[in-house]
Order: sequence, then structure tokens, then C-alpha cells
Amino acid sequence: MAEQNDWVDVGSVKDLSEKPLQTVYARRMRLAISYKDGVFGAISGVCNHVGGPLGDGRLAGEFVECPWHFWKFDRRTGVGEPGFEQDKVPSFATKIEDGRLLVDVASATKRTKQPHKPHPLARPFNREPGPIRVFGLSTTNMTEGHPRFSTSDELLEEALQHAAASGMETRLVRLRDLKFRACEGFYSKSAKACTWPCSITQMDPTDELDQVYEAIVHWADVYIIATPIRWGAASSLYFKMVERMNCIQNQNTIAHKSVLKNKTAGFIITGGQDNIQGTAGQMLGFFSELGVQFPQYPYVAHSRGWNAEDMENNIRAVAEGESLREGSRALVDRCAELARLMVAGTLPEQPLVLGGRKAHRPAPPASEE
Repeated sequence: MAEQNDWVDVGSVKDLSEKPLQTVYARRMRLAISYKDGVFGAISGVCNHVGGPLGDGRLAGEFVECPWHFWKFDRRTGVGEPGFEQDKVPSFATKIEDGRLLVDVASATKRTKQPHKPHPLARPFNREPGPIRVFGLSTTNMTEGHPRFSTSDELLEEALQHAAASGMETRLVRLRDLKFRACEGFYSKSAKACTWPCSITQMDPTDELDQVYEAIVHWADVYIIATPIRWGAASSLYFKMVERMNCIQNQNTIAHKSVLKNKTAGFIITGGQDNIQGTAGQMLGFFSELGVQFPQYPYVAHSRGWNAEDMENNIRAVAEGESLREGSRALVDRCAELARLMVAGTLPEQPLVLGGRKAHRPAPPASEE
């Protein structure tokens, strides 16, 4: 028995031909209706990727391009662009009667999805056994091939050397060495368009921020993040990075999934200008939104004040001073102690070091039989 047609009136030809692409509904089914060279096309309005609204995208030749992540499908057949032909969205027969466009919803072709290998960052968040792992992140910029002394980098390296000497694993990334794109506002299109892993990371294999994602999500227990003070705030590289981390925070709000588990952070903040507390406050607020925990006294900082523009003396205070180096080592110890508590549920049997002072923990009360 021949399959029955089910023609649905979706609008006037005059109105629908005024736009090259738009979203219409047929019996609560979302469609992407295109019009080009006097011919209509009708395909599903739901993208194969993460459900983006195809009808809100644009025509790229004979393809409908999704506005979320730019996947393309033939506007009449629903077949994916060359190289992705196995990705197909349903297509529908159309006809015109009495100046109206009709779509046969019973003629829908089958939706098929080409197997896509998951991105390496999409793997489960399982901590591998081993010592505490400390990730150092420098957000200081400088001229490529012409290194200069950086006070924040100097203290960061001191902290990592101390961590390694204490039996921790360490890893260092300097943002200035990475080529990565700025956040391009996928969240502004739709909360669901901002994905984990980051949409840019998935689309662009040359984008190197995957090294930071790998470290903070899958590898590290502790983050030590160092920044100079630039106009009373963290560096521009820092903000370029944290904007891209919206994909982590977004998982909490739309997927009810905590990407970061049992992570702790400390900060190193130095500069020739003031506003240490404001800079630290932003960093603490942002990383707390990601679910990161902090030890007591979560940052080490140095500034000689707004009027102290003699950078030679600022550098000398860090390069030749011991208190800031000791403070950086103590910061790692405090972060690692909290990390051990979260990861293993135990605290080490050693004094708690706060800067240059030692505060011995009181002995736990004797257990009662």
C-alpha cells in the first residue's frame, strides 16, 4: 500500500520568498525553509551536532549553515557537506498551491549521523593514582625571542621548584607561548552552543588552549596562577584565557555537571601598580565559580604602589628578596595540603607553614572508648 502524503500549509509563497532562510513549524515540527533561484527547500531545523537551529543560520551556496558551530547541510536533500555526507538531516517534499507553500511531513527522509571520534578532552574525569600534581600557569606577556625578567614568573618558578623538590609532579604553561583564539561568544547564541570541550577547541585543531584544558581538568590537583598587575587588574592574557573557560562554568548551569573535581588554586600577583586586593578578588571569584577550592591565605602578592613606577627597584625587591620566595613556597604547601585532604581525605603530619611563620596544629583529641 502506498504511503499517504501529509501536506501541511507553512505559509504564503510571497512571504516565505522574501528571506533566503528561515524557521517555520509544521505540526510542531521545526523546519528550515530556504529559497534560492525560485526554488524552495525544506529540511529539518535541528542540527545533527548539538541541536542548533538551522533555520536561524545562513545559506552558503546550496548549503544551510548552522549558526551555532557552522555545520552544513544541503538545503534540499539534507545531506552534509563534502566529506561529511553520512551526516544527514531529514528533508521534505514541497509544492505550491494557490500561492501557499505546502510541506509533506510524511515524506521525511531518515536522519543519519556520521560517527565522530570523541575529542580527547571529552573523556571521563578520573584522577590517576600518584603524587599531588601542581600546574603552574604564567599569564605574563613579553616580546617573542626577547625575554625579560618577570617578577610574577620568577615567583611562579620558585613555587614549582619547591613543589618538585617536595615530591610533587609539576607542569608549567606560559600562555604567551600558546596560539589560541579569543572566546567568540558561542554562549551568546545559546547556552547549549557553549559546549564542553570548548567549541573552538573541537573545531580548530591548531588552537593550543587544549593544553590548559587538559591540565586543569584532567591532570592537576593544584593550580598556581601568576599574573602581573596591568592597570589595576590581571593581565590581558589572563582574561583572554578565562573567557574561554566559560565552557567549564557553563556545564554547571546547563548540564548540572561539575567538570572540575577536588581542585585547589593559589595565585601570585605582582606589579608596579597597586590594587592587589581587587585583582585577587576577581581571580578568587572566577575560579570559585568553576568549583575550585582555596586554602587559607590563597595568594602571594607584591606591589610598591601606584606612584612607584621605578621598575628597576620593583624587580630588585623580588629578585633579591627572600620573603616573597618563601611566601611562594609556602603557598604551594598550603594548596597541596588542601589537595591532599580532598583527594585522599588525609592531612600530613607536619607543621602548617604561613609565610615565614610556623603555626603548629593542635593535637587531635584522644578517641573515647
